[in-house]
Amino acid sequence: MTRPAPRPATLWLAAALSLGPFAALGLGRFAYTLLLPPMKTQLHWSFATAGGVNTANAIGYLAGSLLAARIAARFGSRRTFVGSFLVTGGSLLGCALTTSLLPLLLLRAVSGFSGAATFVVGAGLLVQTVSARGGAGPLPMAVYSAGTGTGIAASGLTVPVLLAALSDSVGWRVAWALLGVLTFAALLAVLPAARRTVEPPPAPVRTGDSWPAAKLVPALLAYSLFGVGCIAYLTFIVAFLQHEGVGTVGVAGFWCLLGLAGVVGPLCWSPVLRRLGHSARTAAVLGVLAVGAGIPLLTQSAVAGLVSTILFGTSFLMVVAVFTDIARAQLAPHQWTPAIGGLTVAFATGQSAGPVLAGLLADTAGGIELGLAVSTGVLFVAAGVSLAQRPAPR
Repeated sequence: MTRPAPRPATLWLAAALSLGPFAALGLGRFAYTLLLPPMKTQLHWSFATAGGVNTANAIGYLAGSLLAARIAARFGSRRTFVGSFLVTGGSLLGCALTTSLLPLLLLRAVSGFSGAATFVVGAGLLVQTVSARGGAGPLPMAVYSAGTGTGIAASGLTVPVLLAALSDSVGWRVAWALLGVLTFAALLAVLPAARRTVEPPPAPVRTGDSWPAAKLVPALLAYSLFGVGCIAYLTFIVAFLQHEGVGTVGVAGFWCLLGLAGVVGPLCWSPVLRRLGHSARTAAVLGVLAVGAGIPLLTQSAVAGLVSTILFGTSFLMVVAVFTDIARAQLAPHQWTPAIGGLTVAFATGQSAGPVLAGLLADTAGGIELGLAVSTGVLFVAAGVSLAQRPAPR
């Protein structure tokens, strides 16, 4: 059955709050992919070490996912949303100040923690506000998640230019500083929208657990597998392209197109998703994502690369939206924010393993191609697992 489209005001609010994922994920999480090649060269890292730095961020993201709902319950969701923004910006600036591995690992872990808090709490605020206005469906959350794509595009337009203009020893430091400045600018822009959101209601005093995870076991498993496959691809795809001879301009174009595809993804998917059930939605999006991830392994032609980027870019942020909508449909309102946190924990668990696994494989004779092949296979498995999620109660 076709579901009604959300109101324009709701989508505008989602677009404003998307500055949270813009900074937390687009800049704080995924822009590292652009910085990995020069940092690996200048700091004499192996692929496993480079993946380990991303895993530190993922472990921080896992911890933040676990604690975000509790922190928001203690200090308020709006305050947590803003405070985590500040921490992310500071940690990104800090990455520009050191070449030592341990401080970089700690800073990336802090950025992951605060980024998870920003995303989880911002998503909870959006879901509560949309529900209070009589809205439903995955589109508002998809618009919110598309902020990640905007951040990826912004980093793609700026970071490669800096790296090309400056020496390798200086360029990556300046790029980290720029990402921090952009994060603080995004915080100033999002404040008016954050003030208009609805705080989640407190959990009933007699509730034994904050949310019944048993209702979402297939979704949690599929989302964790998505974390493994998606993050491995995003961590090493730029190194793969450079290995195949793609220059700075080509890498910047790829990264920008990937981000912009994420922004328009909701428009492409929304008409389809309104006609599908929850498990069919997740399987469809994950299936297309897996196809997009696998295309570069089959051929390195320009047309194939374009198709891969569009398929992956329009789909990977929609995964967040469809899984969040499962939680909203299955659970009570006071359970939404902790459930989103639980789903993010599942994703973070997968993304903690993904970069190191892909990095270890990339250091073998199979090279980066082997790591990307494994991530593609994991995404196909995630699509199959998602079909086991039971329908939402009527």
